[in-house]
Amino acid sequence: MVSTMNKELLERRYRVLGKSSPLFYDEPLQLVRGEGVWVHDADGRRFLDVYNNVPHVGHCHPRVVEALATQAATFNSHTRYLHENIVNYAERLTAKFDASLSMAMLTCTGSEANEVALRMARQHTGGQGIIVTNCGYHGNTEAVAELGLGFMPEAQTTQRVLGISPPCTYRGPAGLTEEQTADAYVAEVEQAIATFQQRGIGVAGILICPDFANEGLLFEPEGFLAKAVARVRDAGGLFIADEVQGGFGRTGRHWWSHQWSGVIPDIVTLGKPMGNGHPLAGVVARADLIEAFGEWGMYFNTFAGSPVSCAVGLAVLDVLEEENLLENAVSTGAYVAAGLRTLQDKYEIIGDVRDKGLFFAVELVEDRATKQPAAAQTSRLLNAMCEHGVLISRIGPHDNVLKMRPPMPFTREHADILLEALDDCLGEL
Repeated sequence: MVSTMNKELLERRYRVLGKSSPLFYDEPLQLVRGEGVWVHDADGRRFLDVYNNVPHVGHCHPRVVEALATQAATFNSHTRYLHENIVNYAERLTAKFDASLSMAMLTCTGSEANEVALRMARQHTGGQGIIVTNCGYHGNTEAVAELGLGFMPEAQTTQRVLGISPPCTYRGPAGLTEEQTADAYVAEVEQAIATFQQRGIGVAGILICPDFANEGLLFEPEGFLAKAVARVRDAGGLFIADEVQGGFGRTGRHWWSHQWSGVIPDIVTLGKPMGNGHPLAGVVARADLIEAFGEWGMYFNTFAGSPVSCAVGLAVLDVLEEENLLENAVSTGAYVAAGLRTLQDKYEIIGDVRDKGLFFAVELVEDRATKQPAAAQTSRLLNAMCEHGVLISRIGPHDNVLKMRPPMPFTREHADILLEALDDCLGEL
């Protein structure tokens, strides 16, 4: 039931934004304030935020706010002037990657970053074909919408994009070893390459979110990514790693989720947590790719990588390092994962628990043997959690995976609140 105040605001929203502009929860929240891992609604109620990875180092972190305000009050422009912030940030950022990934291009959004990556890959290879998973998401411009094979209209008629099944050890082919499972998914990559070659457009690359976030934070079969990338490179294509969700220490042990596999990308795209809510995103790639792309089709973005944006980006890196937030992701993440698996032992509806650092997926099923997705129960559960003061969401091709990725300062104290609420809500299903 929508409150009177929220109903009036909702009706106004419909009139100016349309009814298709998405909102969370059956009763939409009007959030007005945030700090750390907490947000507050217009009625003064506090909610534990276990979903939003954009405020990566916490909502309204004072260090980030100060950096933004100070630079905005001093000077701001674009990247066609020299400025220490811009160079300092690019140096700090690229130093977090393998030495081969030594140059950066800054954008405002992850969609723009992925679009630049596509242009770069196609320019370098001369091919057009891009391989993605068939339920991934990589942005919403026309150029990257064709990558969203599961739900974007532009993807329904594209000839330049082919999808593979999300590589998954939980829902993979039955009766196979892990190596055989990996090879079965790699065979789909090989088929996509062959199809592009038959169409006469060649292969530009494979674009993968290495933690398979929108696919449901999957655990890929060991060896899949290395073999898949090798096949693509043998065919003349590049490996583009979309780190918009998995980057900046989210997965705990590493700065970037592709480091879990040990496979070094040719191009990496970044976004969401990069600016802690400020529109900052980018591409990090091999120097030869960026130099050649710049000579071929000079890229400039008026608002991207401004002195203010780079001040914010530097502050985010400072906080991640000085507050030891990657280490926190490992320790608190393990604590949450253990609690989720305890709940799995208690509730049959939990078919699988997957975790990487401070990123968690809980897959709900009608029956553990058949793995029939429990989509309706998942929807009820996330709304019940909201009523209990904890914000989570859902994801996956069947909308039956609870998706939890809190701000990085999330602690065991917050984890206990999450786990207690989840226990209560599961018990009420």
